[in-house]
Amino acid sequence: AVQLVESGGGLVQPGGSLRLSCAASGFPFSSNVMNWVRQAPGKGLEWVSRIDSSGGITAYADSVKGRFTVSRDNAKNTLYLQLNSLKTEDTGVYYCAYATMRGQGTQVTVSS
Repeated sequence: AVQLVESGGGLVQPGGSLRLSCAASGFPFSSNVMNWVRQAPGKGLEWVSRIDSSGGITAYADSVKGRFTVSRDNAKNTLYLQLNSLKTEDTGVYYCAYATMRGQGTQVTVSS
């Protein structure tokens, strides 16, 4: 069965940084595009970033471009999202996603 387990969230002040991880199993991780999505309190899902199977091609939502960096380690079946220069509007639950599936999410709270 597909499993996606996110970690690394927490409480951080505006301007701070976090590194999220997503441990994947149950499918050929190294052959698949992966995404990060997030959900702010009271809002719908928002696509954040995408990375191709090799890690060579990435894409970002305009709201995070230049501040977030997606990467992957196919040897470890792990996806990462580096969050820098965090803003209060980045608060939400962050999910890694494979096809239509996503994990349980990790909470990111940006607050002073």
